[in-house]
Amino acid sequence: MVKDAVVHRFQTLCRERGIKANELATLAGVTPSTVYSMMDAQRRDVSIVTIKKLCDGLDISLGTFFSAPEFEAL
Repeated sequence: MVKDAVVHRFQTLCRERGIKANELATLAGVTPSTVYSMMDAQRRDVSIVTIKKLCDGLDISLGTFFSAPEFEAL
């Protein structure tokens, strides 16, 4: 599922950078609840606007974000 791949990608990026969900939210200028609702397996509330903000916070392009192995099998 695409939403699961998006969440996995952000989790991987956070782990690589040694940051937590709260720090990702701060970097992206969104509320922590936005990030937590995206990460919650029950909800998986995610939009392309949120993905763009989180990518901006991590200083990566959408192209770079979506060029990960998580998306190749979709």
